[in-house]
Amino acid sequence: MTTPPAPQLVLASASPRRRELIARLGIVPDRVAPADIDETPNKVEIPRDYARRMAREKAIAAAAMIGDASDGAFVLAGDTVVAAGRRILPKAEDESTARNCLELLSGRRHRVLSAIALRAPDGTIREKLSETVVRFKRLSEDELSAYLASGEWHGKAGGYAIQGAAEGLIAWIQGSHSGVVGLPLYETRALLRAAGFPIA
Repeated sequence: MTTPPAPQLVLASASPRRRELIARLGIVPDRVAPADIDETPNKVEIPRDYARRMAREKAIAAAAMIGDASDGAFVLAGDTVVAAGRRILPKAEDESTARNCLELLSGRRHRVLSAIALRAPDGTIREKLSETVVRFKRLSEDELSAYLASGEWHGKAGGYAIQGAAEGLIAWIQGSHSGVVGLPLYETRALLRAAGFPIA
């Protein structure tokens, strides 16, 4: 009697942070297939709906991109959104955008919504959302300038990376630290187990 092959996991993300995080669950993806989709928010789309839609569309796009290779595989995608009220903050691709984000977040609370979507081998999609509240200290111009000079903000939603120097500027968080980094591990583990993916 032959043992059925272990199911494969495709990670629909090029983020090294997500690969590092999922490794904490004892998982090494069998394949990395970043999904290239339009990430423009829809008009009047609220942050949590946007995060969920992005994760779902990335999982679907990654499965379609690898075609037959997705047969028998689970496809995991995630998206992290930084929101100030109903406003979705951009990924900072230049220093001006990063400064604008950090000045907005300085001394106030904001939410980080980290959505995950898992496409099972039968094509069904399961989703979960982690919501974390984060508060920065009131940033002085020296603190802001020093953080901008670090370059850590580049490509980061809301203009900061909690796993770097920005953590020293955060007064407190309530929720999932790993979700703010980019993949909420509690929710990811629960989603994989519910879908039948073998995980301890």
